[in-house]
Amino acid sequence: MNTNDRHDDVRSYYRQAARTRGAQPGNDQRWGASRYDHDALAGGSTTAANLSMGCGNPYAMADLRPGETVLDLGSGGGLDVILSAKRVGPGGKAYGIDFLEEMLVLARANAAEAGVDNVEFLHGMIEDLPLPDGSIDVVISNCVINLAPDKAPVFAELVRVLRPGGRVAISDVVADNGAVPSADDDWAECGAGALQHDQYLAMLAAVGLADATIEYTHDTGPDRHGAIIRARRP
Repeated sequence: MNTNDRHDDVRSYYRQAARTRGAQPGNDQRWGASRYDHDALAGGSTTAANLSMGCGNPYAMADLRPGETVLDLGSGGGLDVILSAKRVGPGGKAYGIDFLEEMLVLARANAAEAGVDNVEFLHGMIEDLPLPDGSIDVVISNCVINLAPDKAPVFAELVRVLRPGGRVAISDVVADNGAVPSADDDWAECGAGALQHDQYLAMLAAVGLADATIEYTHDTGPDRHGAIIRARRP
């Protein structure tokens, strides 16, 4: 499967999720809204929570401060953008990037439902972000980077938009060193494209990020884990 095929696979999977509007959220404790506490979900929107298909809660670990500008890579139904916007307050801003127009429409509606207006949802690829250099204080993401067929441009773009001193707080699936993907793995179902632990750290270092750490939070499958990835731009 080539890069275009993998992008098409992911589009098809998440387009279907957008069309169902999260009407039948799963109960698998490894994914989705189950990774958030009740108070956090109460600050979002029901549809945004039902559409959450990530492996963690990047909002909770980002240590956001009033007035900061936040970017969510692969924002989906908008839950993490909405929660971040409330945390940074009216003096700050939260951006969401997604490559599906269907998700952007839902995210904007969910933000309106949640009563936040310091948000902006942009159409784009995480490999080519539609934002200027040095415009972001904190980059978050929830189980999206592992879906990218080529992760090098994702990390390069992430660093490009970060201000000096900017922070990274990502939830993602990370594979054990030496793990071998199964031929039956579906790329769109978080895990098949997961970087191995040491590969992840090496790619963060290669783009100039410092103090990178990976903390496993739970198992998501054989040799794979939900993880918190943190780093900063010097």
